[in-house]
Amino acid sequence: MRKKLKELNRIVIKVGTSTLTYDNGKINLGLMEQLIRKVADLMNKGKQVILVTSGAIGVGMGKLNLEKKPEAITEKQAIASVGQCELMHIYSKLFSEYGIVVGQILLTRTITDNEITKKNAVNTINSLLEKSILPIVNENDAISTDEIDNIDKLAFGDNDTLSAIVASITKSELLILLSDIDGFYDGDPRTNDNATVIKVIEKIDEKHHKYIGNSSSKMGTGGMHTKLIAAKIATANKIEVVIANGNNMNNLLDITEGRDVGTWFKKG
Repeated sequence: MRKKLKELNRIVIKVGTSTLTYDNGKINLGLMEQLIRKVADLMNKGKQVILVTSGAIGVGMGKLNLEKKPEAITEKQAIASVGQCELMHIYSKLFSEYGIVVGQILLTRTITDNEITKKNAVNTINSLLEKSILPIVNENDAISTDEIDNIDKLAFGDNDTLSAIVASITKSELLILLSDIDGFYDGDPRTNDNATVIKVIEKIDEKHHKYIGNSSSKMGTGGMHTKLIAAKIATANKIEVVIANGNNMNNLLDITEGRDVGTWFKKG
């Protein structure tokens, strides 16, 4: 049944901070290079890929040799500003080795919640894809914050949600959420040795929320909870979703070849 995933051409891939960096904030160049090779290979096969990346704050911390996130919002935003420059520099440099040009898209909720600015963002992404340029999307952490009043809330809060929204507004067909575990389990695999990966989820319901433990990482902001929410958003918008382990980037090609990898959430 997964063979249908092989036929999907517009793909959003979300990679998180825990995949891109080590616990000390330094960039995991080995995995990043693997990610870039696989994305380049998908594009060479004719797939349209949109990469949603976390990591600005984590990379900024590594660049500035900080051991932990500061408490002050303004300091976090300053670190994100430094980290975003470093992150895009590395992406641009490594992708160029495979002949791929990248374009940066920084989003906030005020952009995606407004019809005019959302349309402008989608038009830019579509234009990049038409030119075989890889759109690299991140939340604009240098200006967005989850502590702004809800009347004027800028932040998505996590890039899992952002990736689902990007997939929805760009009418993508498949969303791949790369995690640090093999898929969606029927328990917390770090505390339950009997927990097993659920291969296919036809419809997300209350029992799936009960399976989740506190799965956020030291450097990241998300976890399996945010991935489940993202899957719910995407499948409701007729998008297939797969959660798979980002520590093995071969999973990207396996998913798009219809192989049995990770957890497949069927579109609604």
